[in-house]
Formats: sequence, structure tokens, C-alpha cells
Amino acid sequence: MAMADRDETAGVLFPPPLVYAGGFLLGILLDWAFALPRVPRPTWIFGLGGLLLGLQAVVGFSAFRALRRARTNVNPYKPSTAVVTSGVYQRTRNPIYLSMTMLYLGLALVLGVLGPLVLLLPVLAVMHFGVILREERYLDRRFGVAYRDYRAHVRRWV
Repeated sequence: MAMADRDETAGVLFPPPLVYAGGFLLGILLDWAFALPRVPRPTWIFGLGGLLLGLQAVVGFSAFRALRRARTNVNPYKPSTAVVTSGVYQRTRNPIYLSMTMLYLGLALVLGVLGPLVLLLPVLAVMHFGVILREERYLDRRFGVAYRDYRAHVRRWV
């Protein structure tokens, strides 16, 4: 990829869905390879997992809808055309990643698997350093004051 092409996109290191899916699958492999104990699943933990799964669908759908309305790309490997500040983007700068995190955690709780829970923090570290910070630098370069003002008023996660 030429330098000019890299400047026109966020230049994230890994596709975000693959970071989450890879971490979850590696966690399942850890469960199997090391015969990790199951996560206790009293009703409230199972319910929390179900709640997270439901919330992630609402947050994710709302985020995709806001991006579509703004006619900007969801794919971090394509140029952004707008700073989206409507809908769920009024509450979080990363609703899609928040949604993916809720999906990851919700599935781990509902399934009662420990490996993915152990790997959630490393997954979030990869997302932070390999994706989110790169996207933020790109959006700052691309949109300047408009993005900095948005960033000053809306939290990264919640």
C-alpha cells in the first residue's frame, strides 16, 4: 500500500471482527487444551450474558444505521467521509467495538467458557493499540477541529 493510500484510511493493524473472533476461538481452544473449569452459571450470570447479547444487537444496529445515514464507510480500510455524531454516536465514539465486546462477553457468559474471558483483556488491548488509537489519529488528521470537538464531548466507550 502506497503512503498516500495509508493516509486516506485509518491503517488499523487487524480487521476488528477478526480480533474478537480470533480471541474468542483461541479462548475456546485454551478451554479444550487445558481442560479449564466452566464458569459458574447461576441464573443471574446467564441472564447477564443474555442481556449483553440483546444490547449488543441494539447498539450494533444503531451504529450501522447512523453510519449508513451519514454515507460513510464502516470498513476501517476505506476512507471515512464524515464524523458521525448522531444516534448512538452521541454516547460512545466506538459503538461497533462496544457491540462486539458485549457480544464476546455475552457469549462467554451464556456458554460458561473461561478461556475467552481470560483473553478478553488482551483482545481489548489489541483493539486499543492496533485499531482504536490508529483510527483516532486518522480521524484527527482527516477532520481536524470537528473530530477534536467530538472527542472532547463523547467518551471512547461509554
